[in-house]
Amino acid sequence: MSSEVPDPHDVDAQSVETVRIEDEMEQSYIDYAMSVIAGRALPDVRDGLKPVHRRILYAMHELGVTSRSSHRKSSSIVGETMGDYHPHGDSAIYDTLVRMAQDFSMRYPLVDGQGNFGSMDGDPAAAPRYTEARMAAIAEELLEDIEKDTVDFVSNYDDRLQEPTVLPSSFPNLLVNGSSGIAVGMSTNIPPHNLGEVIDATVELIDNPEATVEDLMEHVKGPDFPTGANIVGRDAIYSAYATGRGRIRVRAEFEVEEWKANRERIVITELPYQANKARMVERIAEDVNEGVIEGISDLRDESDREGVRVVIECKRGANVDVVKNTLLENHLERTFGVINLALVDGQPRVLTLKETLEEYIAHRKEVVRRRSEYDLNEAEERAHILEGRLKALDNIDDVVDLIQDSEDRDAARAGLQTQFDFSEAQAAHIVRMQLGSLTSMESTEIKDEYEEVTAEIERLEAILASESALFDVIKDELLEIKDEYDDDRRTSILEDQGTVTHEDLIPQEDVFVVMTEDDYVKRMPIANFEAQGRGGKGIIGADVKDGDRVTTVFRANTHDYLLCFTNHGQVYQLKTYEIPEMGRTARGKSAVNILDLDPGENITAIVDTDAFGEDEYVTMVTRNGYVKRTAGSTFDNILSTGIIAASLEEGDELVDVDVTDGSKDLVIATEQGMTIRFDEEEVRAMGRNARGVNGIKLQEGDAVAGLASTDEDDDRALLTVTRNGYGKRTLLSAYRTQSRYGKGLIDIKTNERNGPVAAVKAVTEADELVMMSERGQIMRTRASEISTVGRNTMGVTLMDVDSSDAVASVDVIPEGVSDLEEPESGQE
Repeated sequence: MSSEVPDPHDVDAQSVETVRIEDEMEQSYIDYAMSVIAGRALPDVRDGLKPVHRRILYAMHELGVTSRSSHRKSSSIVGETMGDYHPHGDSAIYDTLVRMAQDFSMRYPLVDGQGNFGSMDGDPAAAPRYTEARMAAIAEELLEDIEKDTVDFVSNYDDRLQEPTVLPSSFPNLLVNGSSGIAVGMSTNIPPHNLGEVIDATVELIDNPEATVEDLMEHVKGPDFPTGANIVGRDAIYSAYATGRGRIRVRAEFEVEEWKANRERIVITELPYQANKARMVERIAEDVNEGVIEGISDLRDESDREGVRVVIECKRGANVDVVKNTLLENHLERTFGVINLALVDGQPRVLTLKETLEEYIAHRKEVVRRRSEYDLNEAEERAHILEGRLKALDNIDDVVDLIQDSEDRDAARAGLQTQFDFSEAQAAHIVRMQLGSLTSMESTEIKDEYEEVTAEIERLEAILASESALFDVIKDELLEIKDEYDDDRRTSILEDQGTVTHEDLIPQEDVFVVMTEDDYVKRMPIANFEAQGRGGKGIIGADVKDGDRVTTVFRANTHDYLLCFTNHGQVYQLKTYEIPEMGRTARGKSAVNILDLDPGENITAIVDTDAFGEDEYVTMVTRNGYVKRTAGSTFDNILSTGIIAASLEEGDELVDVDVTDGSKDLVIATEQGMTIRFDEEEVRAMGRNARGVNGIKLQEGDAVAGLASTDEDDDRALLTVTRNGYGKRTLLSAYRTQSRYGKGLIDIKTNERNGPVAAVKAVTEADELVMMSERGQIMRTRASEISTVGRNTMGVTLMDVDSSDAVASVDVIPEGVSDLEEPESGQE
C-alpha cells in the first residue's frame, strides 16, 4: 500500500483541449499587443489622452484638485490615481504627472505644478512627496460637463468605481498638446500645435466639410513647439498633414552679435523641441576640444528662469558663417518625425490633419448631443415640478386643508394626486414645500423661473432637432476657449534654403593647391603669400621629402569643381575643399586618400569646370606631340574611380589641357623651345577613347612642355618659363599660323643657362603669376614685371632657383581675380 499522501490540489481537469503551440503563441501575442496599443501607448483621437493621463485628470477632478483649489501633494494625487484607477506603479503615474506640468514638454500644460518638476537640461523632478500640483485651468475644459452623461463610463479595475472611457474634451487636445508613445510594432509622434490655429481650422471644417488639407493649412501653419525654435521648409509640413507621416526639420533660434572689435558671438535663445540643453552644450564643447569645430574661444550657458541663453564666442578673425553652419549640421538642427497615429474606435490609424479634426468633430458632436439631451431631461423635470407648484398656488387653500387633514405624508401625496391630478413627483414636491414658499413674491419667482426653463427647453429641442444648430453650439464653445486661452505662435517657419551640407561649412576663399610627383597634395590660403618682384626666391610653400618633387601648383576657389587630368590619360573630378588645408611647411596628404590613382599616376593638368560654357571643348596635348579635342559635356558625370580622357600609346603621357570653343588657334610649346600655332579646327572633335592626331613634329630628344590657345584679336602674350627660372613674354601675334604637324618656330633659347621649357601660358599685363619649384619654393608676381620681347631670345630671371632645384609649375591668376598689392622687390 502506498504511503504517499495525495495532493488536495491535484485534481483531474474537466476538459483538455489540444492546440498548436504556434497558434496559441500568435493569439497570445496579439492579445498582448492590443492591450499595449489600446491600454497604454497610444492616445485616443477624441481627447488626445492615453489612459494614464485620463485617469490622473479624472482622479484630480474627483478629489476636487482644480485650478481654483489649493495645490495638493503629488504623492497624494499619485496614490489616489493608483489606488482607484491605474494600478500600474507609482513611478509611471508620477512621470506622467510631471510631464503634464512641464512647460517645455507641453504646449499647454494640463497640470499646474509647484516645486521642482525638472528642466530642459534633463534634470529629474523632485520626489512626489516634495512637489505639489493641481489641475491647470485649461485641463478643466477637457472634463467640462463630464457629469452630464456626455461620455461612457466603465468599471475600474476592481469594480468599485466608474471611470470615463474618454473625456468630453472641449478642444482638440490631440493636436494642441501632441503625443508620443511606442506600442508593439508601431509608434506615435504627434507634434503640438497652437490652440487658436487648431480651433480656427476646426471651425473651418465644420463650416466647409469639403475643405482640403491646403484649406486647413491656411489656419494651421505648422507645429508650434513649446520651446519655440524654427521649422525649416513647408513641404515637409504639408506631407505630414496630407499623409499622416513626415520628417520636419527643426532649427534652434540664434543670432550673431558683435561684442568686441573684430569678434563675434553666436547667442542661442530657443532650442528644438525635446532637445537636452546641457547635453548639447557638452557635445559642442567636446567637438571644440577634438578640433571638429574650429574658431570657438568660449562656450557658456547663461540660461535662467526667463529663458534659454547659450553664448558661443568666436575667436578673433574666425569665419562665423563656418562656425554657424558646423553647429547647425551637428547640434542646432534636428528632425522631428511626425507619425499621426491614434486610436479610432479602439483601432490604431494613421490620420491626416483633416481626418484628425473630423474625428474630433464627430466626438464633440456626440458630446454636445448627449449633454443637450441630459439638460433637456433636467429642464423638463424642473418644468414639470414648477407646473405643479403653480397649480398648487392656484388652489392653495384646498391644498393646505388636504395636507392638514391627512394622517401622514404618504396619505397627503395620495390625496393630492387623486383630488388635484398631480403627478407623483409633483405631489411629493408639494408635500415637502415650506410655508414660506407660499408668499406672493415666491409665486412671482416661480413663474419667472418657469418661463426661463420653458425657453431653455425650446433652445435644447432646437439644438437636438437641427444639426446646424448643434454645430453652432460647438463653434461658439470652441471660440470661447480660443478667446480664453489663445496665445501667440512660438515656432517660426523658415523657407527651406536646403539642408546644411559639408560644403556650407567651408568658407569660399581662393587657395593654392600643390601636388607632388609622389602624389602628395594640399591646399593653402593665397593670403599666406605676398607679392614679390621678378627674380625673387619666393618662400616655402611645401616641404617635400627626399626623392619627391613638386609637379603642379594652381589657384582655385574652395567651392570649385576641378577636373584633374593625369599623365596616364585619366580624368577625376574633385571639389577643392576635399583637398586638406595645411600650412606652408607641411608635406601634404597622399592623393590616393582623395583620388583613386594608380601607382605611378600623377596629376599633370587641372581644369576648373567653371570655365566650361556651351559647345566648348577640352583640348589635350601629350608629351609625344599628339593633340585631341573632346566635347566638354563628355566630362559631366565622372565616376569616383575616374574615366578615360585620352588613350595613350606606350611611353606617352598627357601633359597639358586647355578649354577651347572651336574657333581658337592652338599653341604647342616643346621643352627645347619650339612652338607651333595652328587652327584648332584642324583637330576634329573625337571621343574620350581616341588617341588624337599629331600636333607638332618633334626633334629627337624633344617633348611637349605645354599648351595655350589664342585667336586673331588676342593681344595677350605667350609667357614661357624655363626650368632654371628664366622666362619672357612674347606677343602671340608674333607666332604665325601654320599647318598642324609642322616643326614650328623657335620660341626661346634653351641653353645651359635657361634649361628646358617648364611651362607656357597666355597672359595679360594685369595677370598674376604663381611659380613653384620642385623643392617647394613658391612665388607670386605680376606678369607686368616681365618684359615683352621677341621670339628666339634668352629671357630674364623670373625666379631665383637654386642649382639643385628647378621650376616645376606655373599658374596664372587672371586680371580681376588677383588680390595682389604692388609687388615688393627683393628676396625672402
